[in-house]
Amino acid sequence: MSKLIIIRGNSASGKTTTAKAIQNHYPRGTVMRISQDEIRLGILNVKDRVDNPTTELIKQIAEFGKERFEIIVIEGILGSHIYKEMFIDLYESFQGDVHAYYYDISFEETLNRHSQRDLSKVFGSERMKSWWLEKDVLGFSNETLLTAKLSQDDVIDIIIQDINLK
Repeated sequence: MSKLIIIRGNSASGKTTTAKAIQNHYPRGTVMRISQDEIRLGILNVKDRVDNPTTELIKQIAEFGKERFEIIVIEGILGSHIYKEMFIDLYESFQGDVHAYYYDISFEETLNRHSQRDLSKVFGSERMKSWWLEKDVLGFSNETLLTAKLSQDDVIDIIIQDINLK
């Protein structure tokens, strides 16, 4: 049975970096990474609104991966007002073998992290503020909050330890 890993948080919090590190930690073909940005912007080119097709496609890809990969990682801002029902459905589909993580860091820290990315040349603080979702947790009983006190290595270690629990 596959494990589902959900990594959520605001823009520039570290979600994609973490998801890629998790994928690279395991042998090739073990981890499938599903990026909200790649699906919504790269494939579908739609706005992040209620009833956009991103939720259905992410769900279908996760279901496809469930039979083929040991670990499925879904990462993105994934606002609960749009994606929570999808995650509830996936929680049931993965029979509760789900670990959810939320980057609970300040807006100031996300701006600091954003300034170190190439994307900082594409959009700035005003645009990031318009996307900001305060404490947008899913409310799953095992949802782990990832704070700015944790280093990138700490976060990766936490998630890998959770994955490796039988």
